[in-house]
Amino acid sequence: MKRVRVKITGIVQGVGFRPFVYRVAHSLGLTGWVRNDPSGVIVEAQGDDGFLERLAITLQHEAPPLAVIGALTQEFLPLLEGESDFRILASAHGAATAEIAPDTDICEDCLAELFDPANRRFRYPFITCTNCGPRYSIITGLPYDRLLTTMAPFALCPDCRTEYEDPRDRRFHAQPLACPACGPSLGLFDAKGRPVPGDPLEAAIGLLREGRIVAVKGVGGYHLAVAACSSEAVQELRRRKRRQSKPFAVMFRDVAAAGEAAKVDALEERLLTGPERPIVLLAKRESAIALEVAPDSNYLGVMLPSSPLHHLLLNDFGAPLVMTSGNRSSEPVAFADDQAFVNLADIADYFLTNDRPIRTRVDDSVIMVFHGNPLFLRRSRGYAPRAVQLAEPQPSILAVGAELKGACCLTRGSQAFLSQHIGDLQNIETLQSLADTVDHLKQLLEVAPVAVAHDLHPDYLSTRFAQEQPDVMLVAVQHHHAHMAACMAENRLTDKVIGVVFDGTGYGVDGTIWGGEFLVGDYADFRRMGSFRQVLLPGGDAAVNEPYRMAVSWLYDTLGADAFSLPADRFPFLHTPELPLLRQMIERRINAPRTSSCGRLFDAVSALIGVRSTVSYEGQAAIELEAIAEGAAHDRGYPWQIAKIDGRLEIDWRPLFAALLDDIAAGVSPREMAASFHGTVAAASVEMCRCLRQETGVEDVVLSGGVFQNRLLTENLCLLLKENGFKVFSHRLVPPNDGGLALGQAVIAGRNATFPQSLR
Repeated sequence: MKRVRVKITGIVQGVGFRPFVYRVAHSLGLTGWVRNDPSGVIVEAQGDDGFLERLAITLQHEAPPLAVIGALTQEFLPLLEGESDFRILASAHGAATAEIAPDTDICEDCLAELFDPANRRFRYPFITCTNCGPRYSIITGLPYDRLLTTMAPFALCPDCRTEYEDPRDRRFHAQPLACPACGPSLGLFDAKGRPVPGDPLEAAIGLLREGRIVAVKGVGGYHLAVAACSSEAVQELRRRKRRQSKPFAVMFRDVAAAGEAAKVDALEERLLTGPERPIVLLAKRESAIALEVAPDSNYLGVMLPSSPLHHLLLNDFGAPLVMTSGNRSSEPVAFADDQAFVNLADIADYFLTNDRPIRTRVDDSVIMVFHGNPLFLRRSRGYAPRAVQLAEPQPSILAVGAELKGACCLTRGSQAFLSQHIGDLQNIETLQSLADTVDHLKQLLEVAPVAVAHDLHPDYLSTRFAQEQPDVMLVAVQHHHAHMAACMAENRLTDKVIGVVFDGTGYGVDGTIWGGEFLVGDYADFRRMGSFRQVLLPGGDAAVNEPYRMAVSWLYDTLGADAFSLPADRFPFLHTPELPLLRQMIERRINAPRTSSCGRLFDAVSALIGVRSTVSYEGQAAIELEAIAEGAAHDRGYPWQIAKIDGRLEIDWRPLFAALLDDIAAGVSPREMAASFHGTVAAASVEMCRCLRQETGVEDVVLSGGVFQNRLLTENLCLLLKENGFKVFSHRLVPPNDGGLALGQAVIAGRNATFPQSLR
């Protein structure tokens, strides 16, 4: 006979871990207790030594589906006399070190009950148990108990109370537990807030069949829903939302239905059907889905139902639905009911809502599969705020990201908690969302950061937010160094690396705009040893929305004034009313900062070969350039040069532009030119890495930055790097775009800032 204390950390609260321990202990005839504490779960068990060993093995290998065990430690204690059973104790309070469970989809048991006419929760849109349902979006504090969630106002009925208090029941201490007698309920309202008579779900489905736009309140916020097979309905949604061509996500009833519209491999199916329920980018098939859903794209954003309400909606509607974020352009997703009715009244015809409050807005996660691994494009619902394990502990840092694809990061020991996707920090609404997310994470994690890390750019709203934080050290982190460090951190690298960092915009230490960078360094420091040749960015930010400006800039850099004499039939963007002003900007260098941006290089080529001259959303020109290049031959091998300029190697793309002009004159197809351009960028980048390896001896390469969302470029580059003996690391846990930037900022600040010894 022995007695052991077992401490389990990780995501072990709110996932049915205590009743799981209770059932295992009872089956083994052990006595003792289990309880939540702020660090996770504590178990004291007494019994036969062999049964105690089996308990530890079972806890590690047969944990509940939503549990993620970070660590399990044991210590033996003196035997306790007079103990006759195994109990579940009330939660202990104190300094919180537990992790917060993300929101998850309905489990198989609850799904069966949802469609079982004999079950008392038949067709109840808020059915849940300890193995599924909302978590992060409803939590108001830790430990995770009902009173510290937005379910607190809903008093349990006798039947639910019995389930909640029975350790043998699947709903034991399921904090969102409810039923039709005591829980939240649906409501359907028109755009003026007037209730619609009848069954809310049935009426909403009828409206969707009529082609109406319905705002649907989900787990972490509102979606805007329309019939995905109706061109008229999708076009009307685009018109009202002022979203000209950016693809919409589509929700299907199940994998079989999704497979009729897109190709689904084994890993993509696992991602689609997992409890996190992300949007997964899948290769399109010809189908009944309206072309307007994802125009000029080879991929379709596919998702499956992520709540009981969505399961009912898709089951009863019987066809796919567009489910796009419920927001106006540039604003965060609406999640509070009063806010939704104000912000979405000019977009949605009706609102299918409910009276369960959402504490924290959490938008959908977006993933694509790359080289057999998931790659986040947006890390949010289902994954946030799971911790990323760092290579070593550090002082607690708050990092606030940059401007686009905002997310913050809070570190605690060797854990980095990356928030949900917040949005582009370009207005007061998104800034307020960042402030609320920061406060909420600090409260839940009970962490007071000793420093705040922010981007080097002085005019970002995130920088200003950091500067307003009281009584903390500020650490400014260069944008591309943060990208490199984020990839290093999630791969737990500590030695020097070559950082290939390609994106659209990042403020450089020399005051110019970087974006095609080859860095060598670690968390402590970096050297900018290589870059793309810098050209002018005529009009500054205006060039982001008008890629033809970058085509003009590169042509001028290649040909000089002769660029303005190119024929109008081949280059119509050189013969517009705006061209004289643009020419003045370039020749006089007025409002035309210098940039080495890779994203703007892709824009220039896209405009030059006739793919896209203006855009309606970020990255559209590059996305469509990749789309036409996929599957085409890329063996033309455009020329480039590498030269040493002011002590730094530069890739000079002027020979490439001259060759593109020759191909255009020769009638080469845009498809072939686009494919050859992708291959050329990969080949030139590998040659740059070879030069840096020869100079530094560094062979580990990390790839980061938003351009590495480009599957074609990334696959080409990874293949060539590996063929040349490099060890290549890319992102898996956080996005390569600015959505993962805060992780890099946090680790750099944690290693570099000067803290008192007591904080180390």
